[in-house]
Amino acid sequence: MRVPDLTSDLSNKYVIGVDYGTLSGRALLVRVSDGAEIATAVYEYPHAVIEEKLPTSGAKLPPDWALQVPSDYVDVLKVTVPAVLKESGIDPKSVIGITTDFTACTVLPVKSDGTPLCELPEFSKNPHAFVKLWKHHSAQPHADRINELAHARKEPWISRYGGKISSEWEFAKALQVLEEAPEIYQAMDKWVEAADWIIWQLCGKYVRNICTAGYKGIYQDGKYPTKEYLAALNPKFENFIAEKLEHELGALGAWAGTLTAEASKWTGLPEGIAVAVGNVDAHVTSAAANAVNPGQMVAIMGTSTCHVMVSEKFAEVPGMCGVVDGGIIDGALGYEAGQSGVGDIFGWFANNYAPAEYTAAAAAKGVDIHTYLSQLASAQPVGAHGLVALDWQSGNRSTLVDHQLSGLIMGLTLSTKPEEIYRAIVESTAYGARKIVQTFNESGVPVKEFIAAGGLIKNSFVMQIYADVLNMPITIIKSAQGPALGSAIHAAVAAGAYKDVQTAAAAMGGVADERYQPNPANAKVYNDLYKHYNDLYESFGHNGAMHSLRAIRDRALTSTEGK
Repeated sequence: MRVPDLTSDLSNKYVIGVDYGTLSGRALLVRVSDGAEIATAVYEYPHAVIEEKLPTSGAKLPPDWALQVPSDYVDVLKVTVPAVLKESGIDPKSVIGITTDFTACTVLPVKSDGTPLCELPEFSKNPHAFVKLWKHHSAQPHADRINELAHARKEPWISRYGGKISSEWEFAKALQVLEEAPEIYQAMDKWVEAADWIIWQLCGKYVRNICTAGYKGIYQDGKYPTKEYLAALNPKFENFIAEKLEHELGALGAWAGTLTAEASKWTGLPEGIAVAVGNVDAHVTSAAANAVNPGQMVAIMGTSTCHVMVSEKFAEVPGMCGVVDGGIIDGALGYEAGQSGVGDIFGWFANNYAPAEYTAAAAAKGVDIHTYLSQLASAQPVGAHGLVALDWQSGNRSTLVDHQLSGLIMGLTLSTKPEEIYRAIVESTAYGARKIVQTFNESGVPVKEFIAAGGLIKNSFVMQIYADVLNMPITIIKSAQGPALGSAIHAAVAAGAYKDVQTAAAAMGGVADERYQPNPANAKVYNDLYKHYNDLYESFGHNGAMHSLRAIRDRALTSTEGK
């Protein structure tokens, strides 16, 4: 379909971007002419993240599982879009387009009409029928086999992913379904990214976005891995691509279809408006920051962190999550790296290990526990806690690509205080970011500017530590809702308001005047601490100790469950 040319009058036109995060979904109403954010609304998923028990049966889940319920995603549309229309008071007819972004790789098995298998009575109690969230890491053994075989066969695509495929991605999770729940594998017609499934619900058409296909689905140079390779993994996996995965690909910012009558009833938007191809929350944020030029690394800092950047040059960056032609903007190479846990790690410590008196003191001051711990920790000189930590409580995404690694804190004494541990944990994530930046620089893809987005940019304590550890200025995205704004920008392109994402980003995106500058004295101490982090990183990343501990844990848990 040819989209209309709307470039002559944009001042009274609007688009909506819907950002699907780990725990909630957010709609953002944006003016097309200048990116002004008119209204926003959030809906928390009723089922949140399912990590312990399946809601339909109460069955206990094994370690490292993370599931979601797809109806929660539809409920986001039903609640948030009408809410932003009501809050803004605009005429819904002035909205010309909508699209979404999603955490990735978040994937689900569906029938040919898009029905999730978990919604069918015969599969409602089977955990493999549900959405596997990005942080579902129990497919690590399957990822290990994928990697080992790829290197043994000298598959050309493995270098495009830094030498390792993640357990978070499409192939590892699908192979896990085949081997642990063959009835689900047999019943599913399509193995679909949630980023594409929700667009399917909006426009009634399934279009597979090039971003997740490239970064999460091993699609390189116009092709997937061969049938021979898949058969060597498992003979029953031979036709996975042809039968379950392969589908029409859509470019980012392209038109996917038009809003259906049913989706119009859900949202209150006019039937027939443009629906853009889906995208990933991190990659779409580059447009929101207007960071679509080589050398600009955008770090979307939330429960995890994803690092993305555009380059004109191809390089094999060890441990990168992928390099994809058109993966961020059409016509350019897009690189991705990331950290599996950041805000999640802060939350883990604050929720489980902050003493009751700290929680009470924070409440008395009218601040949350993170702010209180940050205030206490910021009063101490850099290095005074005598600690260094590894940020692997949720495994390592880059550069080791190993989700069976685990966290570590070194230097604890009987005088160590909670705020000191909290600071060490924050610093560990900054060291992890520095490791990624260093690896890109050493690989010939220089990082010239570091731009931060996501929920963690609200914490100035965290951001200053990152500036000091990286020893480079940190620019902050202008929008507090980077992914949602990025989606709105792509919707504007699909609706015909701008000729391409770069033009739309220049008009609608950007960064704030605020910058965090590194403190030279702090940066010097952090250089010394980073050396210790790097030593621990290289040692525990390869010595097998953490793998052994995890195996002992898993055997103990399995033994307990069997009694």
